[in-house]
Amino acid sequence: MTPMRRWWLATGLVLALAGAGAAAVAVTRHRADPETPPPAPVAATTKIERRDLATSKTLDGTIGYGTARPFAGHRQATVTWLPTPGTRIKRGKQLYRADDLPVPLFYGSMPLYRPITGKGLLGRDVRIVADNLRALGYRTGPVKGGEEAELTEDLIAGIKRWQKDLGLPDSGTIAVGDVEVLSGAVRVDSVMVQPGAPANGELMTVTSTRKVISVPAELSHASSIERRQKVTVVLPDEKRIPAKVLAVGRTVAPPEGNDSPRLSVTVVVDDPSAIAKIDSADVEIEFAGQVRKDILAVPVEALIALAEGGYALQLPDGSLAAVETGMFATGWVEVTGLDEGTSVVVPG
Repeated sequence: MTPMRRWWLATGLVLALAGAGAAAVAVTRHRADPETPPPAPVAATTKIERRDLATSKTLDGTIGYGTARPFAGHRQATVTWLPTPGTRIKRGKQLYRADDLPVPLFYGSMPLYRPITGKGLLGRDVRIVADNLRALGYRTGPVKGGEEAELTEDLIAGIKRWQKDLGLPDSGTIAVGDVEVLSGAVRVDSVMVQPGAPANGELMTVTSTRKVISVPAELSHASSIERRQKVTVVLPDEKRIPAKVLAVGRTVAPPEGNDSPRLSVTVVVDDPSAIAKIDSADVEIEFAGQVRKDILAVPVEALIALAEGGYALQLPDGSLAAVETGMFATGWVEVTGLDEGTSVVVPG
């Protein structure tokens, strides 16, 4: 072997050993510097707190003027004018015109079923006439009788003054159909006939002038709702306003489609101005149920179901503490077995 060849072989061996050494160093360094594992997640905790819990049910309702009811006239005449829908009519104002004469509204519990005529006539219908004329500012003199009243000369004189002011013949006599009697002021919901129709039939539908919230409640829900019960109305903008139950219907509405039979529940807000600018809207009504005051509670998600039955709460150190549960309401649960302020784990 020539000297030159020996030199190339020696040089190659040195380079190979140097490469192997460098690789060994690289491998050693890679193994000596492992990646740092991520820290273990810290469990979220909450404290057992003292609070009030209340079960409730939420039903859908609609703001409006309540259920419209038909109104029928009683006068043997021809309709010559009718109010437009939305008109509000109060005591003494004309409901419609018949033979171009006004037919005004009186408040009362029964219609005038006979002519109010003849001195000495006694009855509840006479009382209705006397009470309404006095409410409208007319002098009627002393009204004799209790629930019933007597038609006196002073009352007849009051009738004549009222008739003259209305542009009616001041006869002092009120015929059937000259006046319509309803329980209070009304709002015209719709008109059912046109001028020229007979005045002794259904003329329009009317509602109360007060805005109410109508709630169609399933029978299972309606059975626990009581008149004057306090409720909370949640408006479309999430504003919550206090209200109360005005009435619970007794007539079951037939089911529609897959719906179950329902009763109509009427709710009124405590402050009418809160919905004065809302003519119609869908709202939610919260009916409170059972109430538990000043109890210890935790969020429901903190509960852990045990294999042997019952529930436990996990403490920050990982141990489990068995607890007794009580009322469940609005995402919270009543617990006993641990002290107020104890920290417990809540799944994140």
